[in-house]
Amino acid sequence: MPEFHYEALDRYGKSTTGMIVARDNSDAAVKVRALGFYPVEVRNGGGKTAAPKALPAANGAATAHKNGSTKKNSVALPKSGQERRVNRMQVLLFTRERADLLDAGLPMDRAFSVLIEQTDGGSFQNLLSAMQGDIRAGQSLSDALNKFPREFPPLYANMVRAGEVSGKLADVMLRLADFQEKEQVRRSQVMSALTYPLVLVSVAVLAIVFLLTFAIPRLAGVFHNLGKDLPLPTQVLLGTSGFVGKFWWLILLVIFGAIYGFRFWTNTRQGRFAFDKFRLRLPILGKLHQKMVSSRLVRTLGTLLGGGVPILEAMDIAAVALGNVVAEEALNEARGGVRQGETLNHAMDRSTIFLPVVRHMAAVGEETGRLPNMLLRTADTLDFEVDSALRRMTSLVEPLVVLFMGVFVGFVVMSILLPIFQINTMVK
Repeated sequence: MPEFHYEALDRYGKSTTGMIVARDNSDAAVKVRALGFYPVEVRNGGGKTAAPKALPAANGAATAHKNGSTKKNSVALPKSGQERRVNRMQVLLFTRERADLLDAGLPMDRAFSVLIEQTDGGSFQNLLSAMQGDIRAGQSLSDALNKFPREFPPLYANMVRAGEVSGKLADVMLRLADFQEKEQVRRSQVMSALTYPLVLVSVAVLAIVFLLTFAIPRLAGVFHNLGKDLPLPTQVLLGTSGFVGKFWWLILLVIFGAIYGFRFWTNTRQGRFAFDKFRLRLPILGKLHQKMVSSRLVRTLGTLLGGGVPILEAMDIAAVALGNVVAEEALNEARGGVRQGETLNHAMDRSTIFLPVVRHMAAVGEETGRLPNMLLRTADTLDFEVDSALRRMTSLVEPLVVLFMGVFVGFVVMSILLPIFQINTMVK
């Protein structure tokens, strides 16, 4: 078999060269990766340059391979929406474990083998096997991740690419794991804060529906047999109960139609922009939403910049991750200012979407040369404020729901007792 000369990067980013025996340049790239290196260029021993394999994603996607070994290593995954369901916790554990394995000095291919072996089957194991097949075929890790944008969004793949280029992939993976853990903690805090109020409101709604559709109709016949004009509260209660019992299907149709129409409207660009703008202008919730968007912005930017991603590319990725179209457009405008030479602080100063603390901390970070660290600290501060605000707001939900239920039950009891008092008065 012929000899091939390769140029590659080791896990510390240092350049290395050597010779390897292989069938062709694809097979040579596979063998170089098996040594724990990232191939930059592979050429045959005669000096004729072969097509570069597994560039560290700095120049785009890897080339396609047509040999038999590539087909052997590839694993077919179910189509999106069928069986390929990978949750965030699996991706988080994958990131943390991969960072630890790379930091321990394991080659890329062996690290994948360890992760595949300890994964309990399912779609995620198939996904890892497919990625390992791509890596064995000479592709970089970032290229393999780009094939699964649903599980590994652009933020993830671009940080891995920056780690490959800089030779600090293990450090970048650790940053990614920290970022995902913070996001998971924030998501869990929001869900735990909203769970009890949602359960309380659901029970209250079910109780009202039960009274209107089951309890009140049993008393309607008694009241109508009195032959007298019923008090106004009783008439309102019986009319509402009769309408709900007779037209419940119409009520459900209106509710589901409203939900579908709202989702359809918010899926349009104009609808989404109007709704996000409305959320930011709400009296109390608007400020809370603004803090949540700002926290996501500074944490994403700080993680990307700390991982070596250029600021313009980091702002482009962070804009998509904000979850608010109004803030996304504001950040894109700020990105244009940074492209023209402005500082991040001055570029964001044009919009009121970004909180003053974000702009001031960005200015301090730029002046001291510690922008990623200052942004991450700001994110921690905003997360604490959001968590405190959520706890205060959810603590008010319980008394409000209890008060509403008390008023409704009192209205029902009054509506039932008034006809009885009327009859007793007539008898006397």
